[in-house]
Amino acid sequence: MRNAPAIDAATLSTLLNELRLPAIKVLWPDFAERADKEGWPAARFLSVIAEHELAERDRRRIERHLAEARLPPGKTLDSFDFDAVPMVSKAQVMAIAAGDSWLAKGANILLFGPPGGGKSHLAAAIGLALIENGWRVLFMRTTELVQKLQVARRELQLESAIAKLDKFDLLILDDLAYVTKDQAETRVLFELISARYERRSIMITANQPFGEWNRVFPDPAMTLAAVDRLVHHATIFEMNVESYRRRSAMEAKRQRGRPASFATMRNTAEIDAARQSEPNEALGDLGQIVALQSASKSICGWGSW
Repeated sequence: MRNAPAIDAATLSTLLNELRLPAIKVLWPDFAERADKEGWPAARFLSVIAEHELAERDRRRIERHLAEARLPPGKTLDSFDFDAVPMVSKAQVMAIAAGDSWLAKGANILLFGPPGGGKSHLAAAIGLALIENGWRVLFMRTTELVQKLQVARRELQLESAIAKLDKFDLLILDDLAYVTKDQAETRVLFELISARYERRSIMITANQPFGEWNRVFPDPAMTLAAVDRLVHHATIFEMNVESYRRRSAMEAKRQRGRPASFATMRNTAEIDAARQSEPNEALGDLGQIVALQSASKSICGWGSW
């Protein structure tokens, strides 16, 4: 009879494997010991280990969905600078990131603005938040996806390829404007938009407003039809701000141009002494800094930030 507990444990391990309950298989001995010591009723013991199993399943599911989403790394809502894009409401973005009704209705999100304004960052950050909330997302450059769909069309598999994308609640098409103005490319893109209309959601980032989409869709009728489907149920963000990369480069240039003699000064007295000892050189350096700052504001439009 001494071997009975060991036999029971081995049998339970086999059963849990068959039932595909790996978390319970690992955790039940410790929780069983604790339950025996603290006198838990059977219902509490079962509830605790079941909760851990569900939590582990959620974790594994999020890992799988993150792997398939192909999101660019490091793009989160926490790292997005909302102050730099004042026309974007943080509260609205947070509501969108929860998913809920707009994804269930197949609504769309469109982000417009010049390069470097944060469109791709915001799109990826929303996608990440949606995955963490249980939705499935795919992030792709529009040109890459269009090329894949063209291959599928040549192999007479376009309908099947578009149908496979239905497993994603949200399809993020980054940099729409870089699709070449080619009838074959734009045709498969239009068919994708049409197939997902009012069924599955699309998020698009684009450098060009709707008025310039004739550069993407060569057929005016196709342009009108694509825009009509995208905006019918859509939230549109206009992110017309100066490039973050350009602002960073100008700031780095400004910092490199700061005179070393003044950068290391600790107080006003030392600065005044240095100016008095080397007036011409110091004033020349300060003049360069003022000129560089003025040029930076003129180029980057800092006055509007």
